[in-house]
Amino acid sequence: MQDLSGARRPQPEGPIPTPLIARRRNAGGGPRQPLLRKRTMNTTSQIAIVGANVCPIESLDYEIVENDLFKQDWRSRKKKQIFQYIVLKWALVLLIGMLTGIVGFFNNLAVENIAGLKLLLTSDLMLKQRYFTAFLAYGGCNLVLATTAAAICAYIAPAAAGSGIPEVKAYLNGVDAYSILAPSTLFVKIFGSILGVSAGFVLGKEGPMVHTGACIANLLGQGGSRKYHLTWNWLRYFKNDRDRRDLITCGSAAGVAAAFRAPVGGVLFALEEAASWWRSALLWRTFFTTAVVAVVLRGLIEFCRSGKCGLFGQGGLIMFDLSSTIPTYTAQDVVAIIVLGIIGGVFGGLFNFLLDRILRAYSIINERGPPFKILLTMIISIITSACSYGLPWLAPCTPCPADAAEECPTIGRSGNFKNFQCPPGHYNGLASLFFNTNDDAIRNLFSSGTEKEFHMSTLFVFFTAIYCLGLVTYGIAVPSGLFIPVILAGATYGRIVGTLLGPISDLDPGLFALLGAASFLGGTMRMTVSVCVILLELTNDLHMLPLVMLVLLISKTIADSFNKGVYDQIVVMKGLPFMEAHAEPFMRNLVAGDVVSGPLITFSGVEKVGNIVHALRITGHNGFPVVDEPPVSEAPELVGLVLRSHLLVLLKGRSFMKEKVKTSGSFVLRRFGAFDFAKPGSGKGLKIEDLDLTDEELDMYVDLHPITNTSPYTVVETMSLAKAAVLFRALGLRHLLVVPKTPGRPPIVGILTRHDFMHEHIHGLFPNLGKSH
Repeated sequence: MQDLSGARRPQPEGPIPTPLIARRRNAGGGPRQPLLRKRTMNTTSQIAIVGANVCPIESLDYEIVENDLFKQDWRSRKKKQIFQYIVLKWALVLLIGMLTGIVGFFNNLAVENIAGLKLLLTSDLMLKQRYFTAFLAYGGCNLVLATTAAAICAYIAPAAAGSGIPEVKAYLNGVDAYSILAPSTLFVKIFGSILGVSAGFVLGKEGPMVHTGACIANLLGQGGSRKYHLTWNWLRYFKNDRDRRDLITCGSAAGVAAAFRAPVGGVLFALEEAASWWRSALLWRTFFTTAVVAVVLRGLIEFCRSGKCGLFGQGGLIMFDLSSTIPTYTAQDVVAIIVLGIIGGVFGGLFNFLLDRILRAYSIINERGPPFKILLTMIISIITSACSYGLPWLAPCTPCPADAAEECPTIGRSGNFKNFQCPPGHYNGLASLFFNTNDDAIRNLFSSGTEKEFHMSTLFVFFTAIYCLGLVTYGIAVPSGLFIPVILAGATYGRIVGTLLGPISDLDPGLFALLGAASFLGGTMRMTVSVCVILLELTNDLHMLPLVMLVLLISKTIADSFNKGVYDQIVVMKGLPFMEAHAEPFMRNLVAGDVVSGPLITFSGVEKVGNIVHALRITGHNGFPVVDEPPVSEAPELVGLVLRSHLLVLLKGRSFMKEKVKTSGSFVLRRFGAFDFAKPGSGKGLKIEDLDLTDEELDMYVDLHPITNTSPYTVVETMSLAKAAVLFRALGLRHLLVVPKTPGRPPIVGILTRHDFMHEHIHGLFPNLGKSH
């Protein structure tokens, strides 16, 4: 074993280069304060917050390890095995689509029936003028549902809290956070989301559905489970992070398709927001997956039209058909749309700013333990119930319109005109929004031909309440999405603008509600193409395409001048080491050799077993350079990189030698197969503590050449850090080897990992970096 810092053995030929000192020069050409670097040791992993718990996280191995075992495996694969792999991959994405579609339908069926029974009970009590009892029943049901959701989330799977989209984004970026895609997280995500939405919270099931689809994909792509005797020889092909990444990308797209009934929107969401890596074959598979979801949902909804699904009706899966309204818009309408886009950008930036502050405050409460998480959820539930039941009492009763397209007032079912406390023949506009499921409230706001249904005061009160409740609800220990509160708030202020501009605009207020929802989505989430297609698939209104595109572009541009998108903020807040597609400007002032940490531990091509065991015990590194030295080679030569997991498998196999000689590796190839080194799924892999080697074995040698990746990605030490960061992210790497610029020195300077590109790490090395700008 070598330690290139010289701490353990004499240096090979040539000095180790000291870290380069980056300098900035002022306009006069004189040197400014150097970015002096602090001495640091390698850190084993990044620390992040997962479900309010602090835990170490690591990167995923997306790189193909081209060692002798891999090459032998691909040479020996027959056409039949390649065919098996392709067929199984398509079969798995088919299963992902079917299961995600079924789960999405089950979620909606459960929410419609649970929330429907709760609202029917409350309405019946109100018809008997037992108003206080009705509030106790309504608030009590909400409290029980919310407490149950928080309890299973806090005690079974804390990682299931929130929407899950930031975690899925981080995983597809290469971050392996503990338990975010575990079976327990899937269970809590499904049932916690049902209970949370049924409890009347201002949250949606759309974000959790993305996480649910990713969990389903991860479960199917585990390559089987020895623990539960679910192993099948074919499934071994998927015991690697690359194939799991493809499946989880399909799962996230299927989640959007199941939540919105928007298959094309699901594909674009995965491309624009979720995935960090894309290729044409993946596009086909995600498209196929979302098409399967659409077919499954269509079939199940047709089955429910016969009345066999309880209270599940047209409102179960959100679909707002606005195609009957043919919009013809003028120059005045376009000006109104521009104003709407500006409003959405401002409100979206403010929403993200406030949400960031609230989530930081909630984290202090949540980290105190499950009882505090449950207590916080109960408080928010009581506040939400009080607003939903109390605020409609402030709204006036309105006579039912003579030309109403549906029954007015609505009694005993979902609909626009809620009776609430009003006399016969009247309805309460605010109750029509509050006393419905969130899907039905959106449908009421999007409805066309209802210009006079909602008073301005009603819309202002509802917007203020939803905006505030959406902020305080996200962050509690319940699976919760932001799409629905954002759409609700955006549609409300869109309808306000449409009502105000009614005398000068030909557009229906329902269309203004759609455009308002688009503007707020663009302002908070900063997605454009996917949101545009999702809204058009939701409303079946292609005529609105130019206006939706315009309002999204304006709102995103305005909001980007204030802060980042909401999911990007949450990724940063959780400490997930996300690699952006572009490098930060300050990285251009540094080179790759500036940020590598030491001491660097390397292995010889034929290494002593005791040295390997010692290195694995004292470090948490997951990759070690392998360097051949004389007499094995003429000069020090970089062989490649060997992974910790592969070393552990090799040591457990005890393929040791008594002499330090390079072998052909044939006995290793005979004893092991490529799948012996495959990465385990959710189950724990080998650890150094699992090995029980004798003193005699520790004095023996092992040839690392057969398991060493002989073609690792390398960069020269003088490459700019910005360029190295873009390369690292584009290729989905875990390790990037830094080699010297000049000959006569050790063949490797250091290793760049994801941690080395993080702002905190770089600013820790160079405290004066920010001051030099």
